[in-house]
Amino acid sequence: MKWSEIDSQTCSVARTLSVIGDRWSLLILRDIFLGTHRFEDLCKQLGVSRPALTQRLRKLEQQNVLQKRAYQEKPPRFEYHLTKKGIDLYPIIMTMAQWGDKWQDDGNGPPIEYEHKVCGHKTQPLMCCSECHEPLNAWEVSSQIGPGLKAALGNTKKQHTEERLPPSLRPQMSAQ
Repeated sequence: MKWSEIDSQTCSVARTLSVIGDRWSLLILRDIFLGTHRFEDLCKQLGVSRPALTQRLRKLEQQNVLQKRAYQEKPPRFEYHLTKKGIDLYPIIMTMAQWGDKWQDDGNGPPIEYEHKVCGHKTQPLMCCSECHEPLNAWEVSSQIGPGLKAALGNTKKQHTEERLPPSLRPQMSAQ
């Protein structure tokens, strides 16, 4: 499969990567979450070329992750703000930051600490079960085929085969 076709996979991770899975998009989003909204500031902070930044911002805008808002008319200047769809990427950014704090901190501790404004405490992201609120980890979660994959597998035009599924999902298909 070509990278340009990744958005056609029946996989939520692949489809998400088609939007934010390039070299600069997550860093752009990180800086916007941290309060940087103007093109020149993003360009300077990230050290990204103007054409690359323009391309990524345009893609994020086309994907309805960012919204461009004018802040000056002459010459026209814009700020970039997160849409609801963009704000929903916050857990991804925070989880990546947490992983980096744990495994990539050079022994100096986290470069940024986060304070929960509601309670005033420093906080770290916690992924938990939506039903029982217990913390989640990879050993205590299983995967099952969902309605989107069932629909795709039932569609002969997509030609999905059992061999293309992750091993943990293959027995379910054989049993059906």
